[in-house]
Amino acid sequence: KTKNQKTFTGSKNKDIKLIKRLCRDNLKYRYPKPTEEVIERIKKELGLIEKKDFISYFLINWDITNYARQKGYFYVGRGSGANSIIAYLLKITNVDPIELDLYFERFINLYRENPPDFDIDFSWKNREDITQYIFDRFPNTALLATYNTFKYRAAVRELGKVFGLPKEEIDILSSAKMSTSNLDQLSRLVLKYSVLIQGLPNHLSVHACGIVIAEKPLHNYTATFVPPKGFPTTQFDMVVAEDIGLYKFDILGQRGLAKIKDGLALVRDNNPSDDIIDIHDMRAIKKDKVVNGLLRTGKAIGCFYVESPAMRMLLKKLEVEEYLGLVAASSIIRPGVAKSGMMREYILRYRDPERRKQAHPTLQKIMPDTYGIMVYQEDVIKVAHYFAQLTLGEADVLRRGMSGKYRSRDEFLRIQDKYFSNCQKIGHDPALAKEVWRQIESFAGYAFAKGHSASYAVESYQSLYLKAHYPIEFMVAVINNGGGFYRTELYVHEARMCGALIVPPCVNQSNYGCTVKGKIVYLGLGFIHSLDRDTARRITESKWANGPFKNLADFTERVHLGIEELTSLIRVGAFTFFKKDKKELLWAAHHLLNKPVHDIQQTKLFATEVKDYKLPRLTTAEYEDAFDQLELLGFPLCNPFLLTEVPVVNTICTKDLPAYLKKYIDIMGYLVATKDTSTSSGKRMHFGTFLDQEGQFIDTTHFPPVAARFPFTGRGVYKISGLVVEEFGFYSIEVIRMQKISYIPDPRFGEVGYMAFGKKHFGNRRKKSLNPPKRA
Repeated sequence: KTKNQKTFTGSKNKDIKLIKRLCRDNLKYRYPKPTEEVIERIKKELGLIEKKDFISYFLINWDITNYARQKGYFYVGRGSGANSIIAYLLKITNVDPIELDLYFERFINLYRENPPDFDIDFSWKNREDITQYIFDRFPNTALLATYNTFKYRAAVRELGKVFGLPKEEIDILSSAKMSTSNLDQLSRLVLKYSVLIQGLPNHLSVHACGIVIAEKPLHNYTATFVPPKGFPTTQFDMVVAEDIGLYKFDILGQRGLAKIKDGLALVRDNNPSDDIIDIHDMRAIKKDKVVNGLLRTGKAIGCFYVESPAMRMLLKKLEVEEYLGLVAASSIIRPGVAKSGMMREYILRYRDPERRKQAHPTLQKIMPDTYGIMVYQEDVIKVAHYFAQLTLGEADVLRRGMSGKYRSRDEFLRIQDKYFSNCQKIGHDPALAKEVWRQIESFAGYAFAKGHSASYAVESYQSLYLKAHYPIEFMVAVINNGGGFYRTELYVHEARMCGALIVPPCVNQSNYGCTVKGKIVYLGLGFIHSLDRDTARRITESKWANGPFKNLADFTERVHLGIEELTSLIRVGAFTFFKKDKKELLWAAHHLLNKPVHDIQQTKLFATEVKDYKLPRLTTAEYEDAFDQLELLGFPLCNPFLLTEVPVVNTICTKDLPAYLKKYIDIMGYLVATKDTSTSSGKRMHFGTFLDQEGQFIDTTHFPPVAARFPFTGRGVYKISGLVVEEFGFYSIEVIRMQKISYIPDPRFGEVGYMAFGKKHFGNRRKKSLNPPKRA
């Protein structure tokens, strides 16, 4: 029996009255003119929720999200819970199940014994406060534990310590790159026993998102421990919790919501006269032509769930330009559909109405919106129920199996036998039945509920709206929240492509994160690798409290820091507003801080005058700034193609690829991202993402022979040779050869060496600023 908290108000009757009142109060907000279909759906769901005794579960989730709204926190209710109109009315989710024809029985049905499962995402900045609220609000609450088990590396390391092996030997053994014939007896014993303990529990950790709220104190069921997070945590995992009747609430944290909220705040600060749209007004955002234009062309860097190379490719192939298309794309990109080969088939049917006629009539009837192709978990359930005439209970077993939640492989196999037996009785072609089952199997562990995809698509649209209308502010919010799929460097580049002027961190203009003023983006002090977080905080607080810094002496008087940190600030360009060369500032810094830094600092009551020595004129070598930025920020702010040892001649760029279709070309690209994968035979291959000299993407495929012979050797500029190919309007290069181009010698290691090499190399090139032209 379920051991979750049984009532929200203390009385089941009061719970029923409360949930009905909340539905009535919010009906006009969600449906200004509710239809008969809406009213009937509400009655149907309320009846089933009451019958299954799930009302308290809905009300507890409502209470959590209501608290978040009162605090101004953004959240996304996702998963199969988005299939419920009651969840939509209670504002737990933001997806209209009527609009999307969502299958409520996927969420709750008469055969379901365990409570429904809401996944609620909060901003990573607010999640801790939400968790604290839940513990304060509900007395019998605990986090769920998870068991970390021994894998090869951990087992070898722990046993190596037990046997007293030196660290060097443990490192060799754990790397698995050694010949067993050369090992001594102790090392052989380590490997022998490591095999025996692999898969056994190593230590307890905290579940990524699971919280249980029980009717009785948790110590009725388990002892608890308090991990560093500071909340009581069970000593069993979610599987055991379900076995005894404790079903979890999923409270997750993500950065996408913080990007939207921070982006809106930056928009208000940087554009005070603009009327900002309600970001939750999805009816207006879905119809926005600029937003849909970005979607169609795949220009979604920084936007939630749609920025990866694979998603960018899919959007361009599908030419999606509406919400429902994005909902499908969000699920099609999952490995299940791609693995079955149905992603390509879906693209063909999406683009060609004639191709849709090839679908089996029964499958076309079951899944008209996806042209007879299984895309969502609901589709698999529908196919099992209508195509193979499995019961809804058996279909639910199938659902749990394909989502990776089944307890028994035998149970899954029994359903498989029943599927084929039924197909034979119905008279389906054996080849068709086998093909449909192959597609069902490919979903195992990867399928999305349609409501889940729809929830993700809402957040994608919100971020796309900001990217479409306020790109600079949005990209700054993305950078300040840790980026996303790519490194920070690409988001800085994208901000520049959107028209921003990027400047180095500045002690007078930057905060810990980036700041934006008009179209000028000041990188944050927190991006300087060697600057302590506490130092960055003191700089910001001093600037806010006492105004901007007047000179270097004023800065060192107000902010206590060591010579190493001050040197890093100077080298990265944080004092360029003083209009002095970096070398002059470095001399001045050593003069000002020629004394040891004490642990306890005390601000002086009166400022002390410091003698200003006159230095000879000092200058910084060309591109020395770029190498300082590479060291301190991790990337240069100038065009990286200007730093190559061999001058890069602008010949072929991404826009020229259609003219070279099915031809071999050489193209220069700056490496952005790589993806390693395996072929069906287990050989390693890669996909690459580069930037051309105009800042546009180059997509490459590296098949196993090429991947083995020409591996990636870190970020930088590469000369790529390969065949230009095209599929559904998306151009890429099948690489046959690749060579990394070395950078020029570091000019900081000697002016003489640089002048001898650099001037000869660059000739009469004019000195480039930190901000090359927009398309550079």
